[in-house]
Amino acid sequence: MPVHVIDSLFFRDLYGSAAMRAVFDDLNLLQKWLDYEAALARAEASLGLVPAAAAEEITRQARAAYMDTDAIKRGVDKTVHPLVSLIWQLSERCAGEAGRYVHWGATTQDVMDTALILQLQEAFPLFEQALDALIETSERLAATHRDTLMAGRTHGQQALPITFGFKVAVWVAEMKRHRERLAASKPRVLVGEFGGAAGTLASVGADGLAIQERLMAELGLHVPVIAWHTARDHLAELASILSMITATLGKIAHEIILLQKLEFGEVEEPFEMGKVGSSTMPQKRNPMLCEAIMTLARLTRVQALTAIDAMTHEHERDWSSFQMEWAYVPELCVMTHGAMEMTTRVLDGLHVYPAAMARNLTVTRGTLLAERVMLELGHYIGRQAAHDVIYEAAMESFEAARPFAEVLKAHPQVNVHLSADHIDRLLDPADYVGLAGVFVDRAMSAK
Repeated sequence: MPVHVIDSLFFRDLYGSAAMRAVFDDLNLLQKWLDYEAALARAEASLGLVPAAAAEEITRQARAAYMDTDAIKRGVDKTVHPLVSLIWQLSERCAGEAGRYVHWGATTQDVMDTALILQLQEAFPLFEQALDALIETSERLAATHRDTLMAGRTHGQQALPITFGFKVAVWVAEMKRHRERLAASKPRVLVGEFGGAAGTLASVGADGLAIQERLMAELGLHVPVIAWHTARDHLAELASILSMITATLGKIAHEIILLQKLEFGEVEEPFEMGKVGSSTMPQKRNPMLCEAIMTLARLTRVQALTAIDAMTHEHERDWSSFQMEWAYVPELCVMTHGAMEMTTRVLDGLHVYPAAMARNLTVTRGTLLAERVMLELGHYIGRQAAHDVIYEAAMESFEAARPFAEVLKAHPQVNVHLSADHIDRLLDPADYVGLAGVFVDRAMSAK
């Protein structure tokens, strides 16, 4: 029975994706340990440190399917060591004297660290594909609603007219920056490890650098400048980027939840008959997907803090920090990928209601355009004086529930400069969205 929600038979697809769970599956991790041992033997054989036949035999036997996982587990329990029982088993499986050369010159953390990086090597394309899908879906939404008029809001209150495409384009630009960050981190994150017991490669001497280079070439990873047994900044960087991505997705989900409130009714997450909002209130059309995305955003942001905490190490080895990554990295990756896929699903099927957006433009009785009137009046009496006049008129419109245009047309400091027709034109929201459309185009054309 799973003890974590990402593995739950019932809830796992609300908290992650099958593809990312497979990356961090125990058998895949086991294979990554074995891949390291086999690649190390081949690298050392190419330099004459290990017999070629031994490297070939180690490579043949380094298959997760050949291993007795129950025996490995019993070995971990008995030795309180994560790898030694596997090393014993692999050595015993090798014919002849090949087993003598398993794990030659390496230390356990070399294998564990590099195996994690090999898992991340598989995770990166999944993140990149999901982020590209998110961006493509968001760009399509922004283009469709480039000129769909709606009320922009600041401090939770209506501020000025914008377009829905403009709102979505802000998300597009943010996600493109995340894509840049993710790509830029790859050379720093996808670095293998071969340092030996204290990171100096004393176990293999002068051949150490050559082994490193050939080992990393075998694994498709970058060569470390120096041992990173106690330097975990690259993992903290990735954790921070992934947490930032989910924070953006959480923000998008929260925005949709707010705009889906019946009092707004401007958008709605995907709905089809059969989706149930409540077990007792049949009328409910709840934003359940968006709430799930917000849940993931909240859970994953904690992992960024954990990653920073895991940077603190003592001396040349400190497993009390290093082992934290076995817990937080898989969880962070699975949840982040799940949030990305779920957000794409929401945006791809998002219901947008332009009529409701148009209706809500009128709820302030015209004060939504107060800035425009102020600036026009400012040409005649100065900006600050105009601000005071329009402030007074706007407050009267609000308090008396009178149309703003009516109040303005009756105001002696306004009507002496602005005609009734001029005031009506100034209060047209469709004529005061600034460069919203230009910014949508620019966000979509940006790389």
